[in-house]
Amino acid sequence: MTPSPEPDDPRPLTGEPLAIDLLNTRWIDATGPHDLLESTAGLAVWLKGRPPRRLPDDPPVVADAETLEHLLRTRDALSALAGTPLSPTPGAIAELNAVLARGRVRRLLTPEGPEDVIEVDSPSWLPAWTAANDWLRLLVDRPERVRPCANPDCVLHFHDTSKNGTRRWCSMAGCGNRAKARRHHARRRPANE
Repeated sequence: MTPSPEPDDPRPLTGEPLAIDLLNTRWIDATGPHDLLESTAGLAVWLKGRPPRRLPDDPPVVADAETLEHLLRTRDALSALAGTPLSPTPGAIAELNAVLARGRVRRLLTPEGPEDVIEVDSPSWLPAWTAANDWLRLLVDRPERVRPCANPDCVLHFHDTSKNGTRRWCSMAGCGNRAKARRHHARRRPANE
């Protein structure tokens, strides 16, 4: 018997840096709010469905309740930090630091050259620690480029990699086009309506 294929990632925005991709496991669409990480099955989709793979293969990660718990803790911290990336609250900082305390990077010289090895307290911490570490990378790079979608009804975030740094929407095809349509409709509506 052939195993059934993994379900596709249903989220409207994927391909963002790991920390933002974790934030975007919650979204809202026409049918209401969704949370990919409401179960270990959703966790399995998230772990497998993020090309290119941004988690080390060693130690191997299992989509279990413990890994999910650590990842939800990290997502909550990132969510608090994403609201104020340039002036984070002490509580959000402490929570992210608590996750970061669960791992470290060890530098090695191998026959192939320098290598960074991630060491975590247990494999269940690897996705959470890696996402928290990625958040630090984004803050070092350009923290002002980590943004929420300008649509007030959208909860997605993105890393603005546009040349001039003026991206406003999680997706021009989704939120951007809806905003354009609303503006167009408002201009076309007679003033006496």
